[in-house]
Amino acid sequence: MSFKISKWTMLPAAVLLLGTVALAQDSSSGSSSTPSSGTPASTTAKPGEVAQRKENQQGRIANGVKSGQLTAGETANLETKEAAINGETRADRAANGGKLTAAEKQQVNRQQNHLSNQIYDDKHNANTAHYGNNQVGQRRDNQQDRIAQGIKSGQLTAGETSKLENQQKNINQQVKADRSANGGKLTPGEKQQVNKEQNGASKNIYNKKHNAKTQGSK
Repeated sequence: MSFKISKWTMLPAAVLLLGTVALAQDSSSGSSSTPSSGTPASTTAKPGEVAQRKENQQGRIANGVKSGQLTAGETANLETKEAAINGETRADRAANGGKLTAAEKQQVNRQQNHLSNQIYDDKHNANTAHYGNNQVGQRRDNQQDRIAQGIKSGQLTAGETSKLENQQKNINQQVKADRSANGGKLTPGEKQQVNKEQNGASKNIYNKKHNAKTQGSK
């Protein structure tokens, strides 16, 4: 009698144990199936990752412009390269029904890795944007802030930013040359000329930030 009691007493425990093992195996198989099912998912997500990588690069450039770590010339150079990558990506997608092949994704990733290294190097070299506490310097600083905000918000594409920063670079070079020729100062006529050029640059910044082009569309 005692044997029968212990036998029927142990039966629920055995069933419970088997259920626990089965649950553990199901959980284990579910977690182990994640990588295999994740492979197609990660492939599908790759275009999003390409776009996210581009967005991250633009955010880093915007921060460099805002902080003064990137000069106008450095920014123009970086954005020219980013625009080239974007153009190549658009062409590849157009040729493949809106998608990128695995090889094309790898190529884009290599190019973005290279650009990422250049962004870091440019932000940490000895070149910085110093405009000084004067009206001309403040105007240039304000323009850079507006450009940085446009990059950050996505209102400015890489190509647009490159053109705007090339314009700023040319103004900066002119100011540098004028100061060098005049003992570190600008004449009233030179200040007027710089202000006139910055007025034109200001309109360009506004127009490019408010046109139909955005980073998402490019």
